[in-house]
Amino acid sequence: MSALSVLFLLTVTQAPLGVTAGKILVWPAEFSYWLNIKVIIDELIIRGHSVTVVTHSATPSVKTTESLGYNVEVIQVPYTKQDMINIMYRFRSYWTYDLPNENMIQASLKLKQMFDVTTEHKRILCQKLFARGDLLEKWRKEQFDVLLTDPMTMCGELLAQKLNLPFIISLIFTFGNAMERLCGQLPTPPSYVPVAGLGYTDHMSFLQRVKSVLFIFTQDFLFSFVAKSKWDSIYTDIMGKPTTLCETIGKADIWLIKTYWDFDYPRPSLPNFKFVGGLHCKPAKPLPKVLWRYSGEKPDTLFPNTRLYDWIPQNDLLGHPKTKAFITHGGNNGLYEAIFHGVPMVGLPLFIDQPDNMNHMRTKGAAVMLDFNRMESKDLRDALTDVINNPSYKENIMRLSRIHHDQPMKPLDQAVFWIEFVMRNKGAKHLRVEAHNLTWYQYHCLDVAAFLLSITALAMFIFVKTCSWLFCKCLRRTTTKKKRE
Repeated sequence: MSALSVLFLLTVTQAPLGVTAGKILVWPAEFSYWLNIKVIIDELIIRGHSVTVVTHSATPSVKTTESLGYNVEVIQVPYTKQDMINIMYRFRSYWTYDLPNENMIQASLKLKQMFDVTTEHKRILCQKLFARGDLLEKWRKEQFDVLLTDPMTMCGELLAQKLNLPFIISLIFTFGNAMERLCGQLPTPPSYVPVAGLGYTDHMSFLQRVKSVLFIFTQDFLFSFVAKSKWDSIYTDIMGKPTTLCETIGKADIWLIKTYWDFDYPRPSLPNFKFVGGLHCKPAKPLPKVLWRYSGEKPDTLFPNTRLYDWIPQNDLLGHPKTKAFITHGGNNGLYEAIFHGVPMVGLPLFIDQPDNMNHMRTKGAAVMLDFNRMESKDLRDALTDVINNPSYKENIMRLSRIHHDQPMKPLDQAVFWIEFVMRNKGAKHLRVEAHNLTWYQYHCLDVAAFLLSITALAMFIFVKTCSWLFCKCLRRTTTKKKRE
């Protein structure tokens, strides 16, 4: 066999499963959610796929005026980029500084006000999208292969249904994992699976399990209430038949969940849930001599060897061999970069999922966690000294790092594989469980339990009646015999 033939065979046998360059429609969310999905988009473009991103005129995240390798379709909305930034700033500021000092009723009312504003923005965007009949017709003619969506901005799944496309969900989490459980049918036993939002581990006390169950009930009610009052009517009108938000989301072919077992606790899963935490992580690049994050005016005294960054290259810093610790707020992206590079952490969680994230790292022995609103400078110094000088933190984070790297396929490669899998096979409905088609009482086998209880009750009733009849018959015979004697 010639050397050329051998080379050809090696090339063919080592090549990944091929997929013809396809067309992918993307409906992203904003801020850090966009950063996660952007990594996937970039990799899809590298692999030769054509990507079209649908966004709106007020987006603070998606660049709509630069050529970045993907097409952009912009939906005009009556609010501005600054409106969205202001909402996020108010939400973050309130959650960090005011929420810890208010009672549950006050907090719920204020959070509801902020959520109502963001929900209204999303409703307007959804209505504006489907008012663009010209765009919908254009996309039908383009014959996309799959739609990638983040349900933090609703209507991507509805767009997929209108265009008759298989769709893939990219998601970090929802409070109480309500969307994953109610719409995706992800099993979440509250006895040992801590839901997002409570900061618990998989070792819960009795009281924590009580709180967990109550929290799940509350989140289920809130999710169902918001879906029913805000979204179900829109989905029904657009589809032209009765449908719901949750039913539509549940038709996803694949769920790409941004977590993995280096960070998360073991839990039951489903075939169409793929855990790809850390997909954005990459090897570090060499650093410049001096780093300074600064976004103000350039100082006159700035030395030539100092560079200014609106955002410092965090990944490259964490990958530097002299980096000893990482002081972090506990965001998902930074946390996974620390795991990737094996850097122990001092956590100052501020809001949303950050307390959960840092509690995960604390229980795994890879971080010290501080209360941002109560700590003093001495607490931060002591925590940092402990993390740097106590070798157990470095050992534990390196163990997690080895777990992260010891996968048959890199997280980003896995995410892209499943997108291409859906493209090759025109969907992945064979991975969706039958639970989507069951009623709640069928899912929990309550009808079976009621039937078995009925049979048991009937058997007991017959048994008692039979015993009673036999007893009465024997008693009558004894009485008759005594009378004869």
